[in-house]
Amino acid sequence: MPHVAITMIPGRDETTKRELAQKTQAFLQKELGIDPKFISVSIQDIQPEDWAKSMEQFPEDIMFVKPGV
Repeated sequence: MPHVAITMIPGRDETTKRELAQKTQAFLQKELGIDPKFISVSIQDIQPEDWAKSMEQFPEDIMFVKPGV
């Protein structure tokens, strides 16, 4: 049961966020071959001034894709 947590700076409306979540779910469904009812996606806005602090919660060993790489 994968869960994808997306964090980004504010500025996108609810419709855009919902579409991103649904596309993420559809991608995982296809790639992993699982029923979408087992996939959840959350989206959280983080203020730019809080971004660095927020990213500290993710240890290096779980960051498979890093910014700027």
